[in-house]
Amino acid sequence: MAPLNEEQLHQIRDERKEQIMRAAIKVFSRRGIFGTKMSMIAAEAGISHGLLYHYFKSKDELFITLVQWSMGEAHDTLTEIYKVPGTPLEKITLLTSMILQENDNSHFMLIQQARTSDGVPAEAKQIIGSYSIHAFVDQLIPLFEAGQQAGEIAAGDLRELASCYLAVISGLMTLKSQEDPDYTLPKAELLLRLLTNAPDK
Repeated sequence: MAPLNEEQLHQIRDERKEQIMRAAIKVFSRRGIFGTKMSMIAAEAGISHGLLYHYFKSKDELFITLVQWSMGEAHDTLTEIYKVPGTPLEKITLLTSMILQENDNSHFMLIQQARTSDGVPAEAKQIIGSYSIHAFVDQLIPLFEAGQQAGEIAAGDLRELASCYLAVISGLMTLKSQEDPDYTLPKAELLLRLLTNAPDK
């Protein structure tokens, strides 16, 4: 077998790093930074504990990398939701489902952990602070405004409505992160009754 060239080695390294990051975000988003050990991440990724340290020198370095990645993913998700076909309310419902569903929400859960947990590295806090909650509100306002114009979203101050929406979502994610087996997240349609003019079905 011919030896791997530099490009192939680089590709393998990138794929392994992504494998580790995807495993790590699952563990961190469920257990928080205090409850996570590097050995847990290695087990989730299916690699040895020692190999993990070839890619990330410490748990803090890995967490900071994930926060940077998650902030970009969250921003992109809010941007892409505008391109999805459907009414404003259908887009908001889809976004809500994506944030609350366990298979899709690791990035949002990690951001919530970074915002609310103790022991978060200062650099991660700085990344979170550089893109404040107000920036997410700003991204949502045009969608809420379109919903009001379509008669789907309740009348009211757009910034207050978008802020209320994000506050409720954040609270639900915090409850979910506590891993109470008796707690079940509400469906997006039920949650959005707080904001809409839609009649009960």
